[in-house]
Amino acid sequence: MATKRDFYEVLGVNKTASAAELKSAYRKLALQFHPDRNKASDAAEKFKEISEAYEVLANPEKRQTYDQFGHSAFSAQGGPASGWDPFSSHRAGPFTYTYTTGGNQGGFDFGGFSDPFEIFESFFGGGRSPFRQARQIPRYGLTIEFMEAAKGCERTIIHQGKEYKIKIPAGADDGTRIRFNDFYVTIEVKADALFKRDGNDVFIDEPISFPQAVLGAVVPVPTLDGELKLKVQPGTQSGTLIRLRGQGIPRLQSRGRGDQYVRLIINIPSRLSRRRRQLLEEFENES
Repeated sequence: MATKRDFYEVLGVNKTASAAELKSAYRKLALQFHPDRNKASDAAEKFKEISEAYEVLANPEKRQTYDQFGHSAFSAQGGPASGWDPFSSHRAGPFTYTYTTGGNQGGFDFGGFSDPFEIFESFFGGGRSPFRQARQIPRYGLTIEFMEAAKGCERTIIHQGKEYKIKIPAGADDGTRIRFNDFYVTIEVKADALFKRDGNDVFIDEPISFPQAVLGAVVPVPTLDGELKLKVQPGTQSGTLIRLRGQGIPRLQSRGRGDQYVRLIINIPSRLSRRRRQLLEEFENES
């Protein structure tokens, strides 16, 4: 039997990784190796492996047990104490799972862990979607722009000679799946040059000048809804993160929106005129 890889190694994170870092690593790998998107012969096994690792590490109690006892804590022979069941709980982090200890669904043995396809569906907002049945149904892939995903849009596809208008809801993300009559549409969202998305939150880097950082200023910053005036406090340090509440991505399965975070980056000029250099030297001598 092949030796299991360390769960942290599987997700490509270190042992001090935060919950957000684990989530981000799983999101990236799950999309990369999902069998519907990756046709490599080993994609399904890798998908199972990363889902198994995330299922344990995303749950604080299971993670603590894994850090202490390793894979042996989750073996079929039991954990560190006789009769101990590491999967007695039916909730792992923000997701609810159904654990199985036998059977061979879809040709895969999940080794006592919950079905990795269910983890993926729950993680990306699909709920208890019948994944395997869905694989029998025609599936279409649609690639849309970042702003189209954030605000919602409408696309037209042809299925069995008929034209259908597909309404993509605001807040759609990579992997969002829409059931439409007798087929599914899977969404792929293009990366944006300015906005970076993490769940329902968005992040941007906003450059400011050294005088603006020292003296304070009001600077225009882009948001999903247009430009906004942002007040920079005097003495702002480079890397300061400012939260704009409710300016993020709409939540698919509930009301409200995420937040936007603006990271202020002080722009240091690589070249200075003689006068500017003189002024900076005077400033330095004054302190």
